[in-house]
Amino acid sequence: FFFTFPCRVSPPGFTMSTSRGINVKDVASDQFVVAYAAHLKRIGKIEVPKWADLVKTASYKELAPYDPDWYYIRAAAMARRVYMRGGVGVGGFKKIYGGRKMRGTRPETSAKGSGSIARHILKQLEVLKIVEKVPEGKGRRITPQGQRDLDSIAGQIGEKS
Repeated sequence: FFFTFPCRVSPPGFTMSTSRGINVKDVASDQFVVAYAAHLKRIGKIEVPKWADLVKTASYKELAPYDPDWYYIRAAAMARRVYMRGGVGVGGFKKIYGGRKMRGTRPETSAKGSGSIARHILKQLEVLKIVEKVPEGKGRRITPQGQRDLDSIAGQIGEKS
């Protein structure tokens, strides 16, 4: 049995536009996070806390981050995560940034990341109007202004590549 399906033919003179804006979903995550972190550092509106150079990012870590700009990179990664999937809150970020706790000769177990760092960064992003709280305590979502901001950075990355 061979079936032939009618082929859709475009009317004469009709062309579909293939040019559309580049958004965060169209660019590589590592390139976007580095570019957006540089943008956040350049505008200077994120206030890095005094304890940022001393703090570990989770209880299971042994050392503080080596990169002096780790706070901006974490803020950019969290903004991207809220953009990609809204409704994530402090508890969700604790789970995302959790990892493997080494306990010597005992079996490894999972541990959560720092909630205070996630909370502080989300509050900073709220001040910048990039994210906002979802009503009824369902985490954070991206604001229209934040979406424009992140998409403009993604567009700059898309033009380069």
